[in-house]
Amino acid sequence: MKYKEKQQAIKYREEGMSILEIANILGVSKASVSLWVRSVVLNKDQKYTLKLKNTDFEVIERRRQSRLKNEDLKRQNIIDAAEKEIQNLDKKDLRVAGVMLYLAEGGKTQRGLVRFSNSNPQVIKLMMKFLQDVCDVPKGKFKGHIHTHSQVQVFEAEKYWSNVTGIAKTNFFKTYVKPSTSSKGLKNNLPFGTFDIYVCDTRLFLRIKGWTNKILKLLIAGIF
Repeated sequence: MKYKEKQQAIKYREEGMSILEIANILGVSKASVSLWVRSVVLNKDQKYTLKLKNTDFEVIERRRQSRLKNEDLKRQNIIDAAEKEIQNLDKKDLRVAGVMLYLAEGGKTQRGLVRFSNSNPQVIKLMMKFLQDVCDVPKGKFKGHIHTHSQVQVFEAEKYWSNVTGIAKTNFFKTYVKPSTSSKGLKNNLPFGTFDIYVCDTRLFLRIKGWTNKILKLLIAGIF
């Protein structure tokens, strides 16, 4: 038992402070404070003051929750309206989307290698669809490479990305394990790391380059 904290909690309670206030000051749980001060009897004035505090807190909290709910609703209405602005997409749209994604995140230095890297599984799925449906890359030609942190189980990461991409784990290069960020006090926001799609195909690399050049020219010139 934390004797010093308990004695301080009793003192604060005798002064009429709420359990929540005491817990916040001492940095302990409300349950601990409640147990420590259960023998303290508050006088009539103290009880009345706490009642007012609790009422004020409840009112403020309800208002805060209502404001957050309304804000979330407004945001969702904007998202829903934006979704309705786009109806159906066809294969030409998929090609443009894939090319633009590759322009942003794809490898451009090795002319015989098509390589795309991302941590978002939805983006990886879209690139796989582009490469399969637009570029006609056969399933067996795909290779995968995972970059992850040491605290992540390699087996779990490989299973995850194999399910996302449909690429067999036997077609993965050896997973690259980066130094852990936990020792630096940094939060790891990528539980399964990032994934690289590899396709060794010089002709495809050059085709994507040609599509990129043409699409950029058309968009910049405003020819739709």
